[in-house]
Amino acid sequence: MALHKATMQYRVPYAETDQMGVVYYAHYLVYFERIRGVLLRDIGLPYGELERKGFALPVIEAHVEYKKPARYEDDLQIAGWLAWAQGVRCRVDCEVRRDGVLLAEGYTVHACIDRASGKPTRILPEFAPFCAQDAPAH
Repeated sequence: MALHKATMQYRVPYAETDQMGVVYYAHYLVYFERIRGVLLRDIGLPYGELERKGFALPVIEAHVEYKKPARYEDDLQIAGWLAWAQGVRCRVDCEVRRDGVLLAEGYTVHACIDRASGKPTRILPEFAPFCAQDAPAH
């Protein structure tokens, strides 16, 4: 399968830092959301198009491991890729780096739902060619 790793640059604004001068932990999930949007655009399935087709991808699980802090005006490199997609779920893996040094890594798991009914529906087959691996057995 052809892995596509989306990337983006991001400079940390002062508003995202806490009293200790580091990026507030919850902002990493916002960074994950930003790179998901870039990833979906890159593979030809932007959120807007998914919604027009009647689908939504709500987050049902999120995990972040913090390695080193990011600070005000750091230039971050954020990367994300579709780890797997199976049934009604998919997982997007993410990394946040500064000058190549890993600051945080994690993932979000999404359920594919029908927007009109809110019920789970199969992941679009268009995702399959971009997955890094097969979904884990449960």
